[in-house]
Amino acid sequence: MQSIYAMHQKKSDDIEKEEKFLYNSIDNILDLYLIMISALIEIQKKEIQFLETSSKKHLATPEEKNPNKKFVNNALLNQLSESNTISIALKNRKIDNWEKNDDYIIILLNEVKKSLLYQKYMLQKTTSYEDDKQFIVDLFTEVIAPNEKLYEYLEDHKLTWIDDIPVVNTQILKQLKHIEEGEDFKVSKLYKDEEDKEFVSNLFRKTVLNEAEFSKEYEDKTPNWDTERIAEIDTIILKMAICEFLKFPSIPVKVSINEYLEIAKEYSTPKSSIFINGILDNLVKEFNMENKIKKTGRGLL
Repeated sequence: MQSIYAMHQKKSDDIEKEEKFLYNSIDNILDLYLIMISALIEIQKKEIQFLETSSKKHLATPEEKNPNKKFVNNALLNQLSESNTISIALKNRKIDNWEKNDDYIIILLNEVKKSLLYQKYMLQKTTSYEDDKQFIVDLFTEVIAPNEKLYEYLEDHKLTWIDDIPVVNTQILKQLKHIEEGEDFKVSKLYKDEEDKEFVSNLFRKTVLNEAEFSKEYEDKTPNWDTERIAEIDTIILKMAICEFLKFPSIPVKVSINEYLEIAKEYSTPKSSIFINGILDNLVKEFNMENKIKKTGRGLL
C-alpha cells in the first residue's frame, strides 16, 4: 500500500524501481529484528563488564566484590548470547549498531535496573528456567520495547522501520515465549516460502497494472462521494482488496476484507474503515452475482 502510494506521489510509472524499493524495505525488517534481539545480548554483556570493573576497584565494597549475578546468569539471555544462528546472522548482515552506539545500551540497562521487575527478580533466591524466561519476556514487553530513546534511535536510523517495529517486537516475543531450555534460538525467516515472497510482487504488480480497471468497480458505488474527494489511501486500499478478490483465488474474501479494514483503521481517516467496509460488502455481493469471484479450496468465500 505504501509503495503504491509513493508511486502516486512521485507520479512514477517505474514498476521495477518501486518493486525493488519495496523488497529492500522488507529485507530491512530482518536488520531491525536482529538489532532488537542483539539489544538483549548487549545489555547482558554491558552488565557483565560493569560487574567486572566494579569488583576490581581499589576500594570496592563487599557487594561489588561479590555481586548478585542473577541477571547476567539468566538462562534465556545465555541462550541468546550463545546462539549460533544469531551470531551468524549478525555477522552476515553486518549488524554492529550497538558497538557504535553503546550509549543506548547503557540507557536500556539503567532502565532495566531501575524497574521493579528487575528488583523483584534479583531478590528471588532461586529460579527455574521458566522463571528466567518469563522475566525476560516481561522485561522486553514492559521496559525494552516501549523505551522512547530506543524508538527514537530506530526511527532516525531508518524511517521505514516505524511501521515494522510492532511486527518485529511481536515476533520476538512469540519466540521468547515458546523457546525451550537447551534449544538454539532460531532467527526468523522473512518469508514463509518462495510463494510467500512471490505474493509481494504479484499483489504489487497486479494492483498497479489494473488500477484503472479496479477503480471502475467502485466508482458507481459511491453516490454520496465525489471520487476525487475520497482519500487516496482509501482508493489504494479498495483497489488492493478488489485485486485479491479477483486475482488471488487462494485468499478467502473474508480474510481480504478483514485485512484491509485493519489497514484502513491504522493508516487512513477515522471513518475510512466504515466507508471501505460498505463498498467492499456491496462489491462482493455484485461479484458473486456476476460469478466474477473464483476461489479455490473449501471455505474461501
